[in-house]
Amino acid sequence: MELAIKEALLKHSVDLFGAQIEEKQIQFQKTRKDVEGDLTLVIFPFVKVLKCSPVEAGEKIGHFIKESFTQVERYHVVSGFLNFVITADYWIDALKKIDQTERFGYGVPNSKATMMVEYSSPNTNKPLHLGHLRNNFLGYAVAEILKANGHKVVKTQIINDRGIHICKSMLAWKKFSPLNAQGERETPKNTGIKGDKLVGKYYVEFDKRFNEEAAKIKEEWNLGDFKNTSEDVIEQYKKLTDSKSGKDDKTIKAIDGKIKDLAKNQTSLLREAKEMLIKWEGRDPEVYLLWTTMNSWVYKGFDETYKTMGVDFDKLYYESDTFVLGKDLVTEGLKSGVFYKKPDGSCWIDLTDEGLDEKLVLRSDGTAVYMTQDVGTAVDRFKDYQDLEGIIYTVGNEQDYHFKVLFLILKKLGYSWAENCHHLSYGMVELPKGMGRMKSREGTVVDADDLMESIIEQAKEMTQERGHIDGMTEEDKNNLYSTIGLGGLKYYLLKVDPRKRIVFNPTESIELNGNTGPFIQYAYARIQSLLARAGETAALTNVSIRHEEKEILKQLVEFPSALSEAGKNQSPALVANYMFELVKLYNHFYQSIPILIEEDRELKDMRLVLSRNVAKIIAIGMEILGIRVPKRM
Repeated sequence: MELAIKEALLKHSVDLFGAQIEEKQIQFQKTRKDVEGDLTLVIFPFVKVLKCSPVEAGEKIGHFIKESFTQVERYHVVSGFLNFVITADYWIDALKKIDQTERFGYGVPNSKATMMVEYSSPNTNKPLHLGHLRNNFLGYAVAEILKANGHKVVKTQIINDRGIHICKSMLAWKKFSPLNAQGERETPKNTGIKGDKLVGKYYVEFDKRFNEEAAKIKEEWNLGDFKNTSEDVIEQYKKLTDSKSGKDDKTIKAIDGKIKDLAKNQTSLLREAKEMLIKWEGRDPEVYLLWTTMNSWVYKGFDETYKTMGVDFDKLYYESDTFVLGKDLVTEGLKSGVFYKKPDGSCWIDLTDEGLDEKLVLRSDGTAVYMTQDVGTAVDRFKDYQDLEGIIYTVGNEQDYHFKVLFLILKKLGYSWAENCHHLSYGMVELPKGMGRMKSREGTVVDADDLMESIIEQAKEMTQERGHIDGMTEEDKNNLYSTIGLGGLKYYLLKVDPRKRIVFNPTESIELNGNTGPFIQYAYARIQSLLARAGETAALTNVSIRHEEKEILKQLVEFPSALSEAGKNQSPALVANYMFELVKLYNHFYQSIPILIEEDRELKDMRLVLSRNVAKIIAIGMEILGIRVPKRM
C-alpha cells in the first residue's frame, strides 16, 4: 500500500502540490497505538510547498488518496500526521497472497549479486568455544538472510591451520605426550578424546611448560645468573630493572610484564616452536607429517561440533595454502612501492597518511603473519568466484583495526573489489558470574561442545517437568530436547544487535515466556495442534476482521520488509525480533478470539488460514536463523 500511495503522489504531485515533489519527501511510519489507523503519512514535508497548515495539508492529501484508492476506508489528520484506515477486503486479499506464496518474503533466487560470507574460521590448536557459537550462528544466519533476499551466497571459512600457535601444540605433543603399553603417544583413537580437544590439551600443556621455563629464567636473572643469555638481552633486562626505581606500583607492574616477555623470548620451548615453524614452511617431511596428522584429528572434531550447531559451508580455505599467495603479493608490492623493507629484512606497509600506523606483513625470517595470509585469501577467493561482488567477514570487534588495515592494503594493491569487503563486527559473549560449571576443562574458556550439551540437558529437564511428551519415542524426545535447547541458544545469541556485547544466560534462553526461542517454537507447535484438530479449511472469503486479526495481518505483510532490512543491516536480530512481535500478537488473538468454536464457518476458516500462515512465517523465519521448530512441544 505504501508503494502504491507513493507512486500516486509522485505521479500527481503537480496537480496536488503545484510542483514536482521528490520521493524522499514521502515518509511513512507505523501508526501510533493510541490513534486509529493502519498506515501513517508524515505531512510536515508538504506544508511548505502547499503553503498551509499541517492539518489543511493533511486533509487535502487525505481526500486525494481516499478518492484514488478503494482500499482506503477513511482517514483522519492528527497534527502533522495523516492516518489511513485500510479496508478489511485489502487485508483478506493480502492474506490470500501470503497463503498462496510458499516462500513469502523471499526474493527471486540468485537474482542479485554473489556474496561470500566468512564465519567460524577457527585455529587448529584448540576446540571451538562460546565465542565461536555466536560467530557461527551469526554468519550462517546472515548468509541465509542474503539468500532470502535473492543473493547467490557462498558460505566459507578460513581454517587457521598454520603459524606458531599450531607448532606449539605439535611440539608439546611430541615432547610431553606419554607412551602407552604399546609404545604409542596419545591419539583420539587410543584415548577416546575428541580430536580437537586432544590437540587443545597439548596447546595448554605448552603454555604451562613455557611459563614455567620463563619464570625460571626470570628468577635466574634476578639472582644475577645470565648463563646462555646474549649481551643484548642482558642489557635490555638491566635497563628495564633500573627503570623501576622511583616508579609507582602500576608502572612497576607494567615493567615486570616487559621483563616477563623478555624472558619468554629466551625459552628453549619458544625457540624450538619457531624452528618448527620454519621447518614447516620449508616442507620438512617429518614436521609436515606431524602437522597433517594432528590437523586431521582436529578437522574430525570440528565436523562433529558443526553438525551439532547445524551450520555448514560451501567452500573451505586453508591458511596453509593462501599464505604462499600472500607472500607472493608482498613481493610484488615491494616492487611497486606499496610495501617496504626494514634493515632486519621484515616487510611493512606505512598507513600513517590514512590515520593508522605501520603494519608488519612479513617477518624478518621470511615467515608470514595473519595479514599476509588474509591478503592472499581475499585475492584467492575473487579468483575462484569470478562473479563474486563482495565478502562479509564475521569476526569479533577486537579485530576492527585488522580489517581496516586489510581493506586498505587490498585497495593499495589495486583491487577495486576491496570496496565491497565488509567486516561484520560483533561484540563479546560471556556467561553470567557464578556459572563456573560451564567452563572448559582447562578453566579458561567456555567449550562450545560442553555448553551445547549442557543446555540440551537443561531443555530435557524442563520438558520432562512440564510433561506433554507422553507417547513420544525416545528418539523423538531426544530430538525435541535438542530442538528446544539449541533453538533457545541460537535465538538468544541472535536476537541482540550483533554489535552489542551479550551476557548469555543458559537458563533464560530456554524459558517458555519472554523473548526466547522456545516461546516462538511453542507458538508454532500450538498452531500445528490447532490445525490438526480443525481438519480441512475452505477457500477464503471477504469477511469482516477484528482489530486483533488486522494487527497480525499487518505484521505478516511486513515480513518481506523485515527480511530486506535484515539483509541491508546484516542483522539477524531484526528477523528474530520481528517473529517475537508476531507471536505476541498471535498469542493475544488466540487467547481472546474463538477459533474452533466459532459458529460462522467463513470466520472460522479465515482464522484458521490466518493461523496457518503465522506458523508458515515462523517456520520460514526460524529456518533462516538456523532454528528448527517442533510440531509438538
